[in-house]
Amino acid sequence: MHAKLGYVISTLVAIALLACPAGAFAVEEAKDILIADFEGQTYGDWKVEGDAFGAGPAKGTLQGQMTVRGYLGKALVNTYLGGDGATGTLTSPPLKIERKHINFLIGGGKHPGQTCINLLIGGKCVRTATGYNNSPGGSEALAWQSWDVTDLAGKMATIQIVDKRKGGWGHVNVDQIMQSDKKRQSAAPATPPPAVAASREITIDKRYLHLPVKNGAPGCRVKLVVDGETAREFTIELAEGEPDFWVFADMADFAGKKIRVEVDKMTEGAKGLEAITQADEVPGAAGMYKEKHRQQFHFSSRRGWNNDSNGLVYYKGEYHLYYQHNPYGWKWGNMHWGHAVSDDLVHWKELPIAIYPHRFGDWVFSGSAVVDADNTAGFKTGDEDVIVAAYTSTGRGEAIAYSNDRGRTFADYAGNPVVKHSGRDPKVIWYAPGKHWVMALFDQVGKSRGIALYTSTNLKDWQRTSRIDGYYECPEIFEIALDGKADTTKWVVYGADGKYAVGSFDGKTFAPDGDRQTFHYGNCFYASQTFSNIPADDGRRIQIAWGRIDTPGMPFNQCMLFPVELTLRTTSDGPRMFTMPVREIEKLRGKKHEWKDCSLTFSGRNPLAAIDAELMDISAEIDISASQEKEVGFFVRGTPVSYDVAKQTLTCKGKTAPLKCPGGKLSLRILVDRTSIEIYANDGEVYMPIGVIHPEENRSLEPMNIAKATRLTVWELRSAWE
Repeated sequence: MHAKLGYVISTLVAIALLACPAGAFAVEEAKDILIADFEGQTYGDWKVEGDAFGAGPAKGTLQGQMTVRGYLGKALVNTYLGGDGATGTLTSPPLKIERKHINFLIGGGKHPGQTCINLLIGGKCVRTATGYNNSPGGSEALAWQSWDVTDLAGKMATIQIVDKRKGGWGHVNVDQIMQSDKKRQSAAPATPPPAVAASREITIDKRYLHLPVKNGAPGCRVKLVVDGETAREFTIELAEGEPDFWVFADMADFAGKKIRVEVDKMTEGAKGLEAITQADEVPGAAGMYKEKHRQQFHFSSRRGWNNDSNGLVYYKGEYHLYYQHNPYGWKWGNMHWGHAVSDDLVHWKELPIAIYPHRFGDWVFSGSAVVDADNTAGFKTGDEDVIVAAYTSTGRGEAIAYSNDRGRTFADYAGNPVVKHSGRDPKVIWYAPGKHWVMALFDQVGKSRGIALYTSTNLKDWQRTSRIDGYYECPEIFEIALDGKADTTKWVVYGADGKYAVGSFDGKTFAPDGDRQTFHYGNCFYASQTFSNIPADDGRRIQIAWGRIDTPGMPFNQCMLFPVELTLRTTSDGPRMFTMPVREIEKLRGKKHEWKDCSLTFSGRNPLAAIDAELMDISAEIDISASQEKEVGFFVRGTPVSYDVAKQTLTCKGKTAPLKCPGGKLSLRILVDRTSIEIYANDGEVYMPIGVIHPEENRSLEPMNIAKATRLTVWELRSAWE
């Protein structure tokens, strides 16, 4: 190089270095690599073993858990899903170590080797970390921890989250695992601000108290004290700031009185108690039943949680639906008997709570109701027949309450409990031949589960008569005509899962004819009950089940499945239950679409493109003998409902039912609501209720390989709430 040219170049370089900030020519730092943030519905490629982790990440704080803080996004690994006694592991797919550090958020029990996160290479643990607290009542908060993995660069590894803690308080919370060239380490989570008791006096001049709820907020116990006595007591996740939604307490019985609202613990300085207001309307009344995930022809409570149907009884033109209800939160708890009535099984009116807990901790669990037309219990005081409810009082035993005002309000029987029993969920029926009442109760002795049967002539004094082995929760027993012949009847017994047996019953002992059968093949059916006191000129056996369908982000949660009519029919395999929606669904029918003897093959354009509906009642008969395809069916708002012609199985959302189609004809009846698809195949031989939150933008119905449809009718449905 020429000397002068070299001098010029070196001078220019020196000037450039002087002009630039220090480090401007440093190599750009490598971006972080996300290993897992646990925001999906499942764990994806991570392998789950044991029962501690559930089917997918937890949505924050769980029922009965102290408030979980410090995680990112909406979900995390939280082994409280399985309870403090559950164990298991969650293992990542193999990953290559490409950064200096592996950072993660961790909290929960401080039990090294038992509740921890491990880094494995060649199956051996080379790094480990645990939570911060090992005392009951300790913090559930997550904080950053970090492993220096510089010496492991380029190696293949797996990450394993472990919960092997079998006794005492202990589980693990993990979130946001990532590789980084920067270490993230934070101190142990600070102790939450001290909880303090607080109270406030309010003079009741409106119908309702509005209470703010924040899902995941510290749970507190609230008392409403009137004239020095506790009138109501419940737990609630009282919002400390902006609430997720508002619930209400009905104060009609205390109009004009001064009440004291007492909170046992709340974060010092929190505003939840001050935020409680009064109004003559329930919160958000104007927008009620229009919410994003509100079922439009299935019952759900205005606010709070619902589960089991209870006390289904018909009286003087009204179908009464009582149900398990938490009026004060989105999650299960505070069990009351909610109440709704309908004159047509489609349009429901929610009434005030029918049965409140006897005291805090003595909750009103599931049960049934009957009309005591002959006043066998002696409770009648007016012109109306008495409706008697039988329920489990969790603090006392099996209890009864009675109503002389058409089921609106109930008085607790002073002699409760009427049965002390190692079980729950009394189902009461009248056995006419013996002129006595029968109570079927879930019965558990050690690991042995079944149904205990009791008899009584007055609903107060009961004698145990027999036991049926092998059933769990919410028993049902009823007589039903075989093939619609009133002079040929059978008895049916089933539990909460719907597994049923057909047999005979003499008023004291049930004798099954054979093995238990499967009633449904869905993913959301549980704890059903049938109506008592249906008029003889109607004669239907009508059932309503709990629809176990979460409605995230809503001020209510869960629903009831659509009412169905049960029939018992002779089949080649013996008597079997058939299920179809009650005929009253026709009241909601609007625009009709119809096709007959046509091909519905999809060749570039959806032949059902004219259908653009959120709610539907679909009835189809498909000639499967004409199909050259393996599967036929429909895409219902994007969800496939398919029949495998070779395997003779019906499938939806991972649930499968055996279904033969004699004569090569498949019939489908499908009801579509905002968060459900209820499928009835071959005139109700298969019943498959499916919980699914449909994409709002997809309101279509598309055929799946239907070469010939003998008939297809699609009714667009109106909302029952309009």
